[in-house]
Amino acid sequence: MKWSGVFPAATTQFSQDLSVDLGATQQVLDNLINDGVHGLVIMGTCGENNSLEPDEKIRVLEAAHEVIAGRVPYFVGVSELTTPRAVAFARQAARVGADALMVLPAMVYVPKPHELEHHFKQVAAASDLPIMLYNNPTAYRVNIEMDVLARLAECPTIQAIKESSADTRRYTDVANEFGDRFVIMAGLDDVAFEGLLLGAEGWISGLTSAFPKESVALVEALQRKDLEMALRIYRWFMPLLHLDADHDLVQSIKLAEQIMGRGSERVRLPRLPLEGARRDAVTRMVETAAASRPF
Repeated sequence: MKWSGVFPAATTQFSQDLSVDLGATQQVLDNLINDGVHGLVIMGTCGENNSLEPDEKIRVLEAAHEVIAGRVPYFVGVSELTTPRAVAFARQAARVGADALMVLPAMVYVPKPHELEHHFKQVAAASDLPIMLYNNPTAYRVNIEMDVLARLAECPTIQAIKESSADTRRYTDVANEFGDRFVIMAGLDDVAFEGLLLGAEGWISGLTSAFPKESVALVEALQRKDLEMALRIYRWFMPLLHLDADHDLVQSIKLAEQIMGRGSERVRLPRLPLEGARRDAVTRMVETAAASRPF
């Protein structure tokens, strides 16, 4: 598994009747690959995992696997209400041919530490796929603490952490505690620069779906230690990157995709497309960014 570079959290596309549009979803993925991203995340938060029916998830995964065709590695999100459902989906993902899993805590219920650990271990035991844990305490109301990570280090397939905490001290704390045992991926767009400087191997990004070339250029500038260029891109990007920290991030990112001609803003309930002042504000931000690109 290649962990470095830019992995956009790709969107799932819907038709006008809000059925899954597999062709449009494949087009989104193909365009991102052609624009130079280093990998993909399928059916994460931006892929509206929890708005898809079980059979739809398999069809999306099969369509993604078909169009990616080994050109880049990809993670598939494992986000379910119960541990048995997460285990079942992990097994299905392995059968389809996913490269790796991005495993979330069980949805809705806020687990105690030993419950969180048990959930992750059960999913890890379901296949031999590499696993990236998704730590997002703001969204999922649970933090993967150091003692839990210490016990999860016993599982050889648990190899990485998507760090979506706004507390950038986590990058250093994890490195100090575990050395290189876990690969860390920056997961919150508006602290991605800081995370990459502090040791993250790559960036799992929402706004890359709208501006992939700039995202790749930012990471590559940091890799070659061109901080001047990296800062120029990051400062240009920051107003949009803040959208990733808002509760309506999916609607905002999909609207940005639509404005940039890269997809549709259609979302599934309970989400609704942005409207009113919020829509106007996001539209202005995207149009301003498009008119003032840093290179």
